[in-house]
Amino acid sequence: MGSLSNNWLTEGLIDFEYKKYVLMAYFQQVKENFDEKKLYPHLSDLIFHYQNLMSIKENKQLLQEHFPSVLTKADIDNLTLAYEKMVQDDELINELENIISFSLPMFKEYMATGRDLYEYLESKMEICPVGLSTLYPEEGYLFLNQHATTDTLIYEYRMTIFTQAQEKYRGIHLNYIETKAKSISNTYENMKFDLIKRNQTLPNPATYLIQTKTYAPLAETILPIAKRVLVKYISI
Repeated sequence: MGSLSNNWLTEGLIDFEYKKYVLMAYFQQVKENFDEKKLYPHLSDLIFHYQNLMSIKENKQLLQEHFPSVLTKADIDNLTLAYEKMVQDDELINELENIISFSLPMFKEYMATGRDLYEYLESKMEICPVGLSTLYPEEGYLFLNQHATTDTLIYEYRMTIFTQAQEKYRGIHLNYIETKAKSISNTYENMKFDLIKRNQTLPNPATYLIQTKTYAPLAETILPIAKRVLVKYISI
């Protein structure tokens, strides 16, 4: 199966055994991905679903808003529609509460597993500047070298600031440039100098190297963690 629908709780058949089957299939997929050190998108999904379920549990009004409305009357002439909320069914509400009680501990367990894996992989990353530091670290280059390889992936990065719920957050956008092999004659400083020659718009770019001490899939794990490591390092 793919990712779990945002409205998995209230869409389709609302039956404890059926929802349990859906969840077990989903968690099996999450486990298989975590076993392969593939963190994303499942870690983000787990956090979203857990927080969503907690909100619904603590606020029954949210539960009502999650329900689709059932068409009870349609006046074609006046183009008016009347809807009756399914949440008036107490038996249905009890079934949903049972599903929530069953699913919350499982989401919490897998979320903790994902966070432990994230922290472990993050601890296996080292970051350092390449060459002289710059007073403007908001854009530049990121060199990424995976464990036991000479290949270095080179990205151009740009920091962004976005506002969410009256809070400001730093994000980062990466643009892949090329892959180069590090050698005695082609050091990281040489790679940076070559980039400067080719791109005059960044005469003294901030350049950082992240090296990993263990292997993990690039797109699903290494890049998402590396981006956060870089943002954290620059923000200090």
